[in-house]
Amino acid sequence: MTRVASLTVPPLIAAQEMEAARQIAPHLIDTPFAVQLRRFVLWVGLSALFIALCIGVDMTPAAFARGLTKLADFMRGMFPPNAAGGEVRILQALAATFAMAVTGTFLGVLGALPLGLLGAKTFVANPVLHFLIRRSFDVFRAIPALVWALILIVAFGLGPFGGVIALALTDIPRLGKLYAEAIENSDPRPQEGIRATGGQRRAAIRFGLLPEVLPVMASQSLYMLESNFRNAAILGIVGAGGIGFELEERIRIFAFDQVAWIVIAYVLCVMALDYVSEKIRSKLVHG
Repeated sequence: MTRVASLTVPPLIAAQEMEAARQIAPHLIDTPFAVQLRRFVLWVGLSALFIALCIGVDMTPAAFARGLTKLADFMRGMFPPNAAGGEVRILQALAATFAMAVTGTFLGVLGALPLGLLGAKTFVANPVLHFLIRRSFDVFRAIPALVWALILIVAFGLGPFGGVIALALTDIPRLGKLYAEAIENSDPRPQEGIRATGGQRRAAIRFGLLPEVLPVMASQSLYMLESNFRNAAILGIVGAGGIGFELEERIRIFAFDQVAWIVIAYVLCVMALDYVSEKIRSKLVHG
């Protein structure tokens, strides 16, 4: 009898809990049919839209089948990887790509520092001027590095110089926005304390603001360096030199084994750069 009683208690407790839940959130327990129908129609509509978009970009099973067949041929040609005696040239191209990334990031940081101050509400209190400055960041951020590279290569010719300027022009508005947000989110009390003791605004920035925001800004700059090292390879494909040029050249002549060697070397360099950058960022942020 005791066992039977113990089995009959949980349904009563469950019913009480269900009633309490119904009183707290009735729309979650007893969902009206109209709401259920509306949700169903919404999911059906989103699914139909997704299918239509897939068809619009030719993302169909037939396209997948054709692409996978060609990809399999490509992968077979990549093994075993072989530099074909071009190890020195490839390593030089990697070094040039790294130099492009470092130089472009450095120029981007220099250009973004004053823009970060101008883009922060704490320095430009006028709402109209602040709006115009931040929207100008958006305009230039909308232009990808590849477009800048195509324009600058026409202006300056083939070579890494156009790629460096393209990376810098891409980084300046991005870092300017990030720097401005870091400054806006900083604690104003150290600056107010310096100003209250008679310090000038320049001293408040130097001793009250920079010690707080520099670790964050340095971390953001290092992350941009990692991104630029990857972007520099893409810029090389359109004529900016570096490892991208070597990669595009071998793809064009179907030397897929050399492509594999370049890709492996490039991936190892990216991993090493990411690891070192991560350690530096952790040291800057956490001490």
